[in-house]
Parts: sequence; structure tokens; C-alpha cells
Amino acid sequence: MTYQPYHIIGAERPSRWLVTVDHAANTVPDAVNGGDLGIAPADMQRHIAYDVGAAGIGARLGELLDAPVILSNFSRLVIDPNRGEDDPTLLMKLYDGTIILANRHADAAEVERRLTAYHRPYHAALEELAARREDTVILAVHSFTPRLQGREPRPWHLGVLHAGEDAFSQAVLARFRREADLCIGDNEPYAGHLPGDSIDRHALAQGRANTLIEVRNDLIREAEGQRGWAERLAPLLVDALAASSV
Repeated sequence: MTYQPYHIIGAERPSRWLVTVDHAANTVPDAVNGGDLGIAPADMQRHIAYDVGAAGIGARLGELLDAPVILSNFSRLVIDPNRGEDDPTLLMKLYDGTIILANRHADAAEVERRLTAYHRPYHAALEELAARREDTVILAVHSFTPRLQGREPRPWHLGVLHAGEDAFSQAVLARFRREADLCIGDNEPYAGHLPGDSIDRHALAQGRANTLIEVRNDLIREAEGQRGWAERLAPLLVDALAASSV
């Protein structure tokens, strides 16, 4: 089977939603150091290599929202699709205490090769999907680790990331906060705008409605949790879209 740097599920689904999962996979293509980044198998199962559980929750959200879903098929350690091409963290050499041996001596030519093979095809496919409708709403799905090395535990079940006071993300935040049992982060555990990232490139620069949700990954490590959280979130997202002005 020919390697493809992304997967698309439900390309012809008709709703205005587009679900994106930038960090869906921990795949290392054979063309990258023989498929081995030189780190322990246990590290390849950590958040440093991909967003644990995000692919499953994203795929189920696509079904429930009748929306196409695009998922990356390369580890963020190969090259990070949620970074601009000039971002210094595009190719990580040290991440949360782990040295990425296969990246330590990667030069500009190797970065360009990985951009051409993986990063750019993913973004070209994402943009093609987004451009099919004038009223596309991009729903970016990510997950976060409950604790980064040496830092305080993260209490949030979910985070909603956004750039400024955009109407749709504010509506999502408001709807999520009506769920009394959930701890919701507003631009937590990260700031919501990174110049050149996927939302900046495909939503903000194009004037498309968008939001990015982060789910704490201990809640969605298993398929049951992924399905359960998608089934809980889908109607809340539909409510938020109806309540917003987008």
C-alpha cells in the first residue's frame, strides 16, 4: 500500500463542519531514518509523538456532525503540521525531556524534504476540503497531557482555544460551561493563537469560522472514552453554532 501523509474520512459529507486532527498519528514513514526516530517505543506512545485519542474522537465527531474529517498520518516529531514553516518548533529536537535522536542533526535540506513529503500535502488537502463551501466551520481536535514534566497538574477536562473574542469560540465556551460537571479552560492549557498554525492558515487568514478543542488525554486513551466524549460534545457544538452569529 502506498504511503499517504493524511487520511480523509467522509469527504462528501454535506455539513458545513470540517473536522481536522493535526496530530492524529504517531507514524514515522520509512523514508525518515528507516521509520525510527531513535527514541524508545514508550515515548512514541506519549503526547510528544501525537495527540493521544484525538483521531478517535475526531472521527466520531465527523460521523455525528455529518462532516468530513482530515487526519495527519505522520508524527508531530517527523514534522509538526500545526506549525508554520518558519516556526522554530517545526522540527523538535528535544520535547518534554526526550531527545529526538533522528532530528538532532537534521539540516535545512532535511527539513525541506519533510515539508515537501508530509507537511505541505496535508495542508493542501485540508485547504481543498475547507474551500468546498463558503460557510465552512473548522473544528480542530487536539488532546493534551494531564501534566508536563515538572509542572503543576492540569485540571481542565476540555480547553477551547481561540484568537481573540471571536463569536463562535465564545459561543462554544458558553455552551461547554453550562455543563456543571466539566472544568473548561479558556485558552488553556495553551494560548489560542500561534502565527502560521493550522487555524491561522486555514481559518483566520481565510475568514472562516473556527474553534479548537483540547481534550485531556487520560479521558480518551481508550476507544470507549473517545466515543463517549464525541457523543457528549457533538450536540453541544451544534447548540453553540446555532447560538452564534457565524
